[in-house]
Amino acid sequence: MLDGVSMDQLRIFVAAVEEGSFSAAGRKIRRAQSVVSQTLANLEAQVGVALFDRSGRYPQLTEQGRALLGEAKTVVNTMDSFKARARTLREGLEPELSVAVDVMYPMAALTDAVGSFRERFPNTPLRLYVEALGAVVQPVLEGTCRIGIIGSMPIVPDEVDSERLLDVPMMTVVSPNHEFAKAKAVIGTRKLERHVQLVLTDRTALSEGRSFGVLSPLTWRLADLGAKHAFLKAGFGWGHMPVEMVKADIESRSLVQIRIENFQPTTPPIAMFAVYRKDAPPGPAGRWFIDRLKDDAEGSAGPTAT
Repeated sequence: MLDGVSMDQLRIFVAAVEEGSFSAAGRKIRRAQSVVSQTLANLEAQVGVALFDRSGRYPQLTEQGRALLGEAKTVVNTMDSFKARARTLREGLEPELSVAVDVMYPMAALTDAVGSFRERFPNTPLRLYVEALGAVVQPVLEGTCRIGIIGSMPIVPDEVDSERLLDVPMMTVVSPNHEFAKAKAVIGTRKLERHVQLVLTDRTALSEGRSFGVLSPLTWRLADLGAKHAFLKAGFGWGHMPVEMVKADIESRSLVQIRIENFQPTTPPIAMFAVYRKDAPPGPAGRWFIDRLKDDAEGSAGPTAT
């Protein structure tokens, strides 16, 4: 009986668990609820154990179901990877490469990688979209971009694979005219909460209800890092910025680094990852581009905040 267990049954099993109900699983995989229910009943008969407790309003995993869920996910993911790899080999070199890049990613490192890409793949157009937060990963999920370079939204959706690239050093800064610029000691949380914090906002719903590095209830939300930079220099509030972007401002005293209670001894860096859909991994050009970003990151420790 166990030899008859199919990949389709395992996919439906995983979908039912992830979606929380047979009807929701059916909508996700475009099957009727009756088909989902019958498929799972057949699977239970084949494996000889009950996977779900159906006594409540919604099916709940049994102890045996929880024990088998991890194995089912491994099998499904392995098959997805196999199919995706086979598709990549069949398709060969991508006709073009579209990449969504987090606005926090070091521009010098990106420019260097793009220049090398142009030399290595002169006939492969490269399309770059610079975004923030969920707007970086959304086009990857939708299939508009093959690769995303994420960081400002530190949540990696389950639908994508990720590879660590580098850490972007960050710094908390204000204008020299801001009240905080005169602080000699670490600035406490209560004091931070009484002043406007300038933060990036998400143009998508992927990070809805979540905040990253937001410490004040008084916020101005900006969709553009350049606007945030300009507003910080104008003294409209305080905020976190990539060290590379404000290094010259610190040296010229047009911005001042501050120390805050929540982040000691320094503002934590932002980890950057290359992401791509599990069912659509990068082809030769995309793979080369990711590896080049990794090589550049390993070859340079980058600036540090003090």
